[in-house]
Amino acid sequence: MTPEEYLAHDAVGLADLVRRGETTPDDLLDAAMAATAAVNGALNVVVSTFEDAARAAIRAGLPDGPFRGVPFLLKDLTAHYAGQPTGSAWGPRLNRPAEADTELVKRYKDAGLVIFGKTTVPELAMDWSTESRAHGASHNPWNPGHTTGTSSGGSAAAVAAGIVPMAHGNDGGGSIRVPASCCGVFGMKPSRGRNPAAPDGDRWMGMLCEHALTWTVRDSAALLDATAGPHPHQFYNSPAGGNFAAEVGRTPGKLRIAVSTRAPYGAPTHPDCIRAVEAQVKLLEELGHSCEWRDIDLPESGWRDFNMMINAEYATDMEIEEKILGRPVGPGDFAPVIWDIIQRGRTIKATDYAQCLAGTHKVAQAVLSLFDDYDVFLSPTLAKPPVRLGSFDLSVTPEQHYTNYLTWMPYTHLFNISGSPAMSVPGMHDADGLPIGCQFAARPAAEALLFRLAGQLEAARPWADSRPPIHYGA
Repeated sequence: MTPEEYLAHDAVGLADLVRRGETTPDDLLDAAMAATAAVNGALNVVVSTFEDAARAAIRAGLPDGPFRGVPFLLKDLTAHYAGQPTGSAWGPRLNRPAEADTELVKRYKDAGLVIFGKTTVPELAMDWSTESRAHGASHNPWNPGHTTGTSSGGSAAAVAAGIVPMAHGNDGGGSIRVPASCCGVFGMKPSRGRNPAAPDGDRWMGMLCEHALTWTVRDSAALLDATAGPHPHQFYNSPAGGNFAAEVGRTPGKLRIAVSTRAPYGAPTHPDCIRAVEAQVKLLEELGHSCEWRDIDLPESGWRDFNMMINAEYATDMEIEEKILGRPVGPGDFAPVIWDIIQRGRTIKATDYAQCLAGTHKVAQAVLSLFDDYDVFLSPTLAKPPVRLGSFDLSVTPEQHYTNYLTWMPYTHLFNISGSPAMSVPGMHDADGLPIGCQFAARPAAEALLFRLAGQLEAARPWADSRPPIHYGA
């Protein structure tokens, strides 16, 4: 299979070729391995490959799922593949093989996907760019001096560069939508509990949601069909989904859309990001939708409460790690600000933590009340175009670290708190050739509505044929 043949199809299309006998899973894996070899040296987005395991899965007979034979990459965080490390770009985890697949990985395998590697992440997903001491910087295929975003940046860049048509990602505060925006691909964060978190349990009070980065809307919808659904052993579960793939191409009707470019908690928004939203508003109105400018008014304590929750979660995670390692962790194990965050998390009283959770519930109420009057909320995905690599110093204080978050990605975390589905849709490119995405969100469990809208936008202004300068076959 030539690069042109491989890149001519999304994941649904590749699976159809396999189904019709026009190619084989081995041929597709050959193409994915060739693509990895061609671009990973320049981009540094695939941290490990396990081709032998992928070939063995093919020889054993792949399940007759909707993506039978399609090559796939896992983000190197939370998604355990038995026998392979889930390194999280953190030294003590780099060489620790997983004992079993997570439930999501089992569902990927049941869908027929051929998983052959892992993609880069920041250290413990706590840098606002996909850079780490363990693996170095991942480079944006549109302009390699710039970030791929956080923390699914390796997956987003792998999709943008043509290594795979879709790759796993997860999102606790924007980590699917942010890299989707930076790399010019489609990124859907599902509702809380839509995809399984078993067996490790829910992360960040169910705010960490699992799904993928994709070139096309239909791939995202079809993959969610393959993986979504309740799991009897986890705390949060969304209702069983419908047929999301069937929603793509259906008219969304005339939608009432609230629009805002005022970043939560006062961060300035770059003019290019505002222009991207304004262009979307023009397109939406041409498509018959009603757009009104409407900001979300949030509790003043909301950002502090979200920070406190993150600090406590990281401290708890490291107490579990100490039991696995059989030793205390210390400052030498982490970038400086991550250690400071862990230390702060260890000082939080249970009563303070309970109050911070109550505060995040008030944020959720403020966000969700918007959907009493509107179907969809539109904003920039990010407050700036993709920043240059090295923009975030991990030797700063936690206060400055979180300020850096707010000045870069203030729009996304609200919908993790609310449990809403939210997506980043490619919008425009800036003068440096870098993509700028727009975020659309809806009430919880309204993925079908967003997929209908995304399909309409994709049909009106297709983005999948636009390839970055660094990509397979270039």
